[in-house]
Amino acid sequence: MKGVLIAALGLFSLYSVQAQTPSTLPEAPYLKNPGFPPIRLLQVDSVHFVTKDDIKKNHKILLMFFSPECEHCKHQTSDILADFSKFKDIEIVMATFQPFDEMKTFYTYYRIGDHSNILMGRDEKYMLPPFYRMKSLPYLALYDKKGQFITSFEGNQKVDTILNAFEGKTK
Repeated sequence: MKGVLIAALGLFSLYSVQAQTPSTLPEAPYLKNPGFPPIRLLQVDSVHFVTKDDIKKNHKILLMFFSPECEHCKHQTSDILADFSKFKDIEIVMATFQPFDEMKTFYTYYRIGDHSNILMGRDEKYMLPPFYRMKSLPYLALYDKKGQFITSFEGNQKVDTILNAFEGKTK
């Protein structure tokens, strides 16, 4: 009897794994709804929230999901800031789910407040990772001037790769 039970459990677990293959999962929410998501991110002042309404209209949007402790995220931020003049017409929204004090330290260290087109906040409800089905950080989602999804990247990207994606160019 134990052998039958073990075999049955083995078959069930095999079926469960097969049932969760990417080809059978429902389409990711960001693909079903290609407009910019309804974000609500707690800002560094710990009082106000960044929402979709805070993003300037008719501007391209770069949404960067990051972790303040992630070395790749630090490099991506440094690369963007080093070439920041190329991002002057792009609204950048930086979101993290990590502890508030870590976000605040990152904000101060990289002088995010010096750039009027960068908004940063904490995704307290952990809405963005499942929305995009993120697997690695930094996660970059690009939106056109109408707020429609263009593409996304996982991991560090060269500045030119990001800018070319906004223009519909690929290398």
